Amino acid sequence: MQAIPYEFHSAFNDDYNLVTRKILRMLSENSRMHISEISDAIGLSRRSIRERIIRMEKELGVRYTVEFDEEALGLTSPHLTLIQFKKKPDYGTISAQLSRSYVPQLAASLKGPESMFMYSVAASSRDYVHWDNAMTIALSPYGAKWHTSELVHKQLGFFPLRSEVLDRLKIEPKHKEMLKLLNSNARISFQEFAARLGTHFNTVAYNFNKLLKEGYIRRFTIAFDRPKDVTLAAFFAKYTPLEGFERHALKVRRAFQADDENSLVSRYIVCAPLIGSYDHFGIGAFDSFGSAYKHISSYHRQVLGDHLGEISCREVDRVLLGSLPIRSIDTKRDYKTIEWTSDIK
Repeated sequence: MQAIPYEFHSAFNDDYNLVTRKILRMLSENSRMHISEISDAIGLSRRSIRERIIRMEKELGVRYTVEFDEEALGLTSPHLTLIQFKKKPDYGTISAQLSRSYVPQLAASLKGPESMFMYSVAASSRDYVHWDNAMTIALSPYGAKWHTSELVHKQLGFFPLRSEVLDRLKIEPKHKEMLKLLNSNARISFQEFAARLGTHFNTVAYNFNKLLKEGYIRRFTIAFDRPKDVTLAAFFAKYTPLEGFERHALKVRRAFQADDENSLVSRYIVCAPLIGSYDHFGIGAFDSFGSAYKHISSYHRQVLGDHLGEISCREVDRVLLGSLPIRSIDTKRDYKTIEWTSDIK
């Protein structure tokens, strides 16, 4: 059976003109890009570019942040967890409980049957296990059922890190402070760095370049609030790999890379293989949940057939902790493909 066509146009891209979408793409790929560089690339005056950026900051809630290399920072135990509740939870209380620890980086409730998902990472496996046990007990009054998986690597996207986890890094204190400032505002100038850190401009420049050489930073990027009329859907998939699985999986990977040119929001924001309760996680941006269900659940079932064990697809309701990694990147170029084989090594 031929799979349903995947590529399609998203109406929410029409709300913002091409120039705005191009600026968002450039800032997503390098949020420290100077206004004069953007001006030269697009062919508009620096004043016009500056005005458009200010408008984007106001209307879209654009924040300048960092996509970190968590392994280079020494962070361990990256996990994604789907939690289902038997009793209606008090999400306000849960949000407060989550904020007491540095381990959870992002948590969001999902529409439909009461549930939520979390991304967590720790400075040590011991810290992660301690937090996991404590949080399991804290959520037990709601009849919480945990489905936890280890994140193997990110094929696409990133999760913004909270400053609380950066405080736990085992790196030089001066570098840690610089990373925290960049995390809260990646466009911070060297002059402001020097003022905030109480040091000389040249010292800031030297340490900034050293940070880049250490490989802590993958890129300077942005994260912004969910634009109106954009539906975000999170999904967890469990596979049943049979002979020929890779051939079918290739079609799914191509779908993850499909996107409108210069999109306001990347079609897929995060894609990550997992080990544990589920085998894959993703967050996608769509015009409606009906569109999301068609291009995630229905597409997976039609393409993978017997290779798909189960898939849980829910609309993201509200953020309980951290921030969603919404931005615009070239998904086809940035998607990191892993091909699986049946060879036993």
